[in-house]
Amino acid sequence: MADVIPYSRFTDFDISLFKGGKHYRLYEKFGSHLTTVDGVEGTYFAVWAPSAKMVSVIGDFNYWIEGEHKLNVRWDQSGIWEGFIPGVAKGATYKYKIQSHHNDIKTEKADPYARRCEHPPKTASIVWDEAYIWQDQKWMSKRKKNNALDAPFSVYEVHLGSWKKQVEDNRFLTYVELADELVNYVKEMNFTHVELMPVMEFPYDPSWGYQLTGYFAPTSRFGHPEDFKLLVDKLHQNDIGIILDWVPSHFPEDAHGLGFFDGSALYEHPDKRRGYHPDWKSLIFNYGRNEVKSFLISNAIYWLDQYHADGLRVDAVASMLFLDYSRSDGEWEPNMYGGRENLEAIAFMREMNEAVYSNFPDVQTIAEESTAFPMVSKPTFLGGLGFGMKWMMGWMHDTLQYFAKEPIYRRFHQNDLTFSMTYAFTENFMLPLSHDEVVYGKHSILGRMPGDEWQRFANLRLLYSYMFTHPGTNLLFQGSEFGQSGEWNFQESLDWYLLQYDPHKGVQALIKDLNKLYKKEPALHQKQFSAEGFEWIDYNDAKNSVLVYMRHGNDAKDDVIIACNMTPIPKETYRIGLPRKGTVKEIFNSDLKKYFGSGVYKNKASASEAQAHHFRDHSIEVNIPPLGMVAFKYSK
Repeated sequence: MADVIPYSRFTDFDISLFKGGKHYRLYEKFGSHLTTVDGVEGTYFAVWAPSAKMVSVIGDFNYWIEGEHKLNVRWDQSGIWEGFIPGVAKGATYKYKIQSHHNDIKTEKADPYARRCEHPPKTASIVWDEAYIWQDQKWMSKRKKNNALDAPFSVYEVHLGSWKKQVEDNRFLTYVELADELVNYVKEMNFTHVELMPVMEFPYDPSWGYQLTGYFAPTSRFGHPEDFKLLVDKLHQNDIGIILDWVPSHFPEDAHGLGFFDGSALYEHPDKRRGYHPDWKSLIFNYGRNEVKSFLISNAIYWLDQYHADGLRVDAVASMLFLDYSRSDGEWEPNMYGGRENLEAIAFMREMNEAVYSNFPDVQTIAEESTAFPMVSKPTFLGGLGFGMKWMMGWMHDTLQYFAKEPIYRRFHQNDLTFSMTYAFTENFMLPLSHDEVVYGKHSILGRMPGDEWQRFANLRLLYSYMFTHPGTNLLFQGSEFGQSGEWNFQESLDWYLLQYDPHKGVQALIKDLNKLYKKEPALHQKQFSAEGFEWIDYNDAKNSVLVYMRHGNDAKDDVIIACNMTPIPKETYRIGLPRKGTVKEIFNSDLKKYFGSGVYKNKASASEAQAHHFRDHSIEVNIPPLGMVAFKYSK
């Protein structure tokens, strides 16, 4: 049997923090770490397996022979097994062979803290040390301002495997290629941030990355960990932030993953009513176990610390909040107060957000949360969950439902649009048109639009124009920005060939300009989460399906007035009330020829008239194009 030299990276303080659920940088201790002990180079290994009676490291360096390199269990009841193995170098593949006290069950597990994993379907962990010299100091020094709640925040959601493929070889683009192509495209489109669907290692492509087995390793599908750092770095060098999808809600049952890790329910809750997810056939973390809480919070901190991420979009928050989520009567157990709230998961989310914001006050956490659970994006000291933003699922549902209707019926459904303003400022809302809205028979966003070709594209441009001028931040899934015709298919590249056609080219030009408008106009972002930033001018003209509203910034001179015509009938000389006297000019029109619009219904700069309208002393007549949005501003 080969030597395993007793060695540890843990101090007594580390152990007490770990046991108390307060160690937020466990990645510095657990896993495999290249090191030198007494002049000998090798690798230190540490794994948590409290129910084990033996743990050995098996790998290509010992021909995968069980028991060849047995780790030493710590004496402090922490359940940690560790040791230094001489001669194990960078690039070595390995797993942990664990023999349990429970019926001598044996498991063979990938390292939960591995920095790199083998390319699926292979499942071993890889000893790795991703040395990288960052070049994003300029971004990091000013990102507090760029990620602030009063800054423009327009997000391009990307699935790296299907954004664009290398057609000749029918393969994914690598992180290095994406650092060129994706970064240049996002910059050209004027998005402020990219959100990546999960990049942590996952075994099964059809899960889109939402079933993780390598929480600390960027997926090897696109290259090495340092290549992913290059992609992040290049985004930052081009003033683009990066949000990572993060999945603390559940994990798969794959044999090499976290499930039944040491022959016991270690990471998952032991009660199936709380530890198994019927929808996704996956396991649910035990949020009440301190060591598991430390694992998850350390993972959140890891991506912000080691990979300079600008935020985390937390997946499936609703499934974590409620014990009866997707369960029938008798399939769940109430909490200690008889309610349906998962108190341990709620405490975990609060602690996670406190840890993130205390360590990285210049990032954002974003909750994908679909219920009316209160104060998701309010500070924990007020009793909130502490997220920076929350997805506005109600807005998404009502708006898409409205725009799918033939315009002749929209007069009866104006409240589908106006209702969002009754709750728009209860949370810091992000408006999402995400990947979930373009799969499973829902059609693409363009595919939902009614009418002939011209009307479908005009409807789409109007939807986006309304979205970008509605309070809140924005998220648009890849392909939606140029009017992808078919549903998203994770196995195929986006239909980039569509950009040879004017209607698609027009939608792309519109998004580019909407992003520019959103960034340029303070009124569209400075008070995007405050009721002070929005004012109705008129929402009562359901007969004509017209909405007129105002967005306010910190200074009245920045006010922007928006008029939307939800029908294909142009509204010429349509009178709207104005907040004050002055000359008003058109600053945006979704019907321009460069957007594949008619180009007919434009507005010249005009002085207001002292004619009362919409309960205001001043008004003006404007042209609102068919299925179009026009934005106005006072001239200086």
